[in-house]
Amino acid sequence: MTQFNDSSYTPPGAVPDYLIRYATFRQLQIFEAIVRLGSFTRTAEEMFLTQPTVSMQTKKLAESIGMPLFEHVGRNVRPTEAGLELYQACRQIFQILANFEMKVADFKGIRRGRLRLGVITTAKYFAPEILGEFCRLYPGIDVALKVSNRDRLIERIASFEDDLYIMGQPPTDPFEMEAFPLAPNPLVVMAPRDHPLVGQKKVSLARVAEEPIILREPGSGIRDATLQAFADIGVRPSVRMELGSNEAIKHAIVGGLGLSVLSLHTLTLEGPDGPVAVLDVENFPVMRQWYIVYPKGKGISLVARAFLDFALKIEPEMRQRMQESWSSVFPDLGLRTPSIAPATGMR
Repeated sequence: MTQFNDSSYTPPGAVPDYLIRYATFRQLQIFEAIVRLGSFTRTAEEMFLTQPTVSMQTKKLAESIGMPLFEHVGRNVRPTEAGLELYQACRQIFQILANFEMKVADFKGIRRGRLRLGVITTAKYFAPEILGEFCRLYPGIDVALKVSNRDRLIERIASFEDDLYIMGQPPTDPFEMEAFPLAPNPLVVMAPRDHPLVGQKKVSLARVAEEPIILREPGSGIRDATLQAFADIGVRPSVRMELGSNEAIKHAIVGGLGLSVLSLHTLTLEGPDGPVAVLDVENFPVMRQWYIVYPKGKGISLVARAFLDFALKIEPEMRQRMQESWSSVFPDLGLRTPSIAPATGMR
């Protein structure tokens, strides 16, 4: 009889025979999605099922376990203590199977799997490029990209909705995060091309504050950075409006509705000669950094690890691209072109 010298080997008597006989893998998938998404409706949409089917399968799973898995709090549902334990078990099972699936694909000489990436709104201007290059290397990997503002992304981190996240400032409370510097993210003051401040040297931020200012919506990291820049010099900007996307803000700038602080990445498609101009403002640009992050202590799949390694490998190339983009904008303005050096960050 063959014996395995493996400390992780589980003898047949310890196999969860009852659950295997009475609970289905599909029920566990549905249950995991409900906890992760916080909604029966969203689970039905994600899994292409009807809501009655989701409810029925969840009820059958609870009956198999012999304990309620959810409790109602007002109009919402949340997992019970038993439900939370089952959720953690499901996450471990699914991750182990995902890693196994990728290892089998490696044996066959191919790479397969799924990557779920959550990115902050402004990162949508460069994240698809990284994903495109990654997918050309690993064409068998499916990618889901979710773009959200900072507050919504933190909610997704709390519910483990994605494998990895790209953010400008990793959250510190209540999370401990693994964070890896990815690319520079200069914030600049933008104006319509025909604005009288365009071409002026070293405009004071106090002078900018006299102009109507367009802000991102509450929950945006760029909004927080903008207000902090004005607070640092003791002035309050004249806010004309708040908009929920960078594209909407650029259209408002071109329409003469005001000035705004945005990432230089947002001008990637328009280039230096587009309808939006970058002003030479004192204390700008505000040099920030993009990070790839995930919760500390949370294992990541082989697919996520492959993407993380790939992104860090091309980080110098991305920094060089931003340096070239910067140089294409600022020499025409007579600005000093700063060196966009590699950043040090959390690990």
